[in-house]
Amino acid sequence: MTADLSAFARTATAWPFQEAKTLLDERFKGKAPAKGYALFETGYGPSGLPHIGTFGEVARTTMVRRAFELLAPTIKTKLFAFSDDRDGLRKVPDNIPNREMVAGHLGKPLTDVPDPFGTHSSFGEHNNAMLRSFLDSFGFPYEFQSATEMYISGRFDQGCLDVLKHYDAIMDVMLPTLGEERQATYSPFLPVCRKTGKVLQVPVVERRPETGTIVYKDEDGSLVETPVTGGHVKLQWKADWAMRWHVLGVDYEMSGKDLIPSYQLASRICRILGSEPPVNLSYELFLDDKGQKISKSKGNGLAVEDWLRYAPPESLALFMYQKPKAAKRLYFDVIPRAVDDYIAFLGKFPEEEAQAQLNNPVWHIHHGKPPAAESGLSYNILLNLASVCHAENPSVLWQFVSRYVPSASPQTTPFLDKLVGYAVAYYQDFIKPHKRYRLPVPAERIAFVQLRDELKKLPADSDAETIQAIVFEVGKQHPETFPELRSWFQAQYEILLGQDQGPRMGSFIALYGLAETIAILDRVLAGEDLSK
Repeated sequence: MTADLSAFARTATAWPFQEAKTLLDERFKGKAPAKGYALFETGYGPSGLPHIGTFGEVARTTMVRRAFELLAPTIKTKLFAFSDDRDGLRKVPDNIPNREMVAGHLGKPLTDVPDPFGTHSSFGEHNNAMLRSFLDSFGFPYEFQSATEMYISGRFDQGCLDVLKHYDAIMDVMLPTLGEERQATYSPFLPVCRKTGKVLQVPVVERRPETGTIVYKDEDGSLVETPVTGGHVKLQWKADWAMRWHVLGVDYEMSGKDLIPSYQLASRICRILGSEPPVNLSYELFLDDKGQKISKSKGNGLAVEDWLRYAPPESLALFMYQKPKAAKRLYFDVIPRAVDDYIAFLGKFPEEEAQAQLNNPVWHIHHGKPPAAESGLSYNILLNLASVCHAENPSVLWQFVSRYVPSASPQTTPFLDKLVGYAVAYYQDFIKPHKRYRLPVPAERIAFVQLRDELKKLPADSDAETIQAIVFEVGKQHPETFPELRSWFQAQYEILLGQDQGPRMGSFIALYGLAETIAILDRVLAGEDLSK
């Protein structure tokens, strides 16, 4: 079966397959790399905690990796999650304890700064542990790599010596990109001071490739000779990025659109060092609900934990999968649509031909093995059920769900059970505070009386399609009041649900119950305020 799917993968149009084909055809020329595996990499700056961009980059890279494995099943793959934990701490984060203690170690490598949380040997180790825990919670397969370990163990020694050997050529690349003042002091090498332990940005006054050392002017004006090996220096980050690709043989790495110039510079340096830079996908950055770029410092973003309070991780993975090269608004209003899109894709998967399955997002979200769909109930339906019930807890919704789908229960349909809980939380936080009911005007009241009377004629077990046909027919009989059927449904949402958007009414009424819907219509027609 895998061999058959591999053939289909050649013509798959899903973007992870397109990326995988570029990697296989253009970089490897259809052959296995000399090192014996294809290396995918994601980078992480551990001065802060993992965030939604971290999830997106690892999730998307994993999707390309899995597509590549199907496309070229004989080539092994690895994914390195690389932590730049040798960076000097530039400022004290706002969201940590013991900030004054940490402030005394500014400028030192993150792995030499004491852990303000008191749980690990250093601040870098603490944040690295948070990264690993974060990635493990989503089941990502990866190998963790530490810049500190690479530098100190000697793994990067040859790379640093290569930078020293090609120092002038690298400077020719970098200097034109810098301002006049920065040009005067710039060097790709950042010495680690033996006296203070700080990562220094100081001028290099002499290079000695024959001994593998540099001479730099220390902050006190003295000249210091230091090896470029053994972790005595680290590289400025564009040179560091290039050296890492060169030493490790990185074949594929994504980066945000804002890093395109940096990727281009690092690629030039990588070629100077004698290696080809990795295949790269530049993804667009996220926007907030006002169309502004999301920024951690502004606090206008949506955190992973925010999303996971209201929706399953599969829906977040789908959001990351869709159109990575297009700017997307990432805020709470996009969550219900993402969940329902996921449910729809999952429901279609078993009926699709193999070729279509490879282009279905759930193949990529679940690494080719998506689970069976459960109930068919949408997230929006559950949200509207929560809304009309004024649900305070999941048990209220389950009274209706179990009647509508007798085979469903928290035990037999665990995904649906999670959705019910998510829907209650989302309703409480985002729908309930903004509900605004209104009563029907006289012309609308006539239509609502007719709707109630027609529903009374239906058998109690009428299905959603039968109910939907009745709702449509009532609306069409009042063209003066509702020139477009959209206005008829809008009136139902505003009057029955207290909101300006809503579900497919036939499905909603079937779930909520004919008798319960008729009771609400009676209350409305009696002039009762449904908000009470």
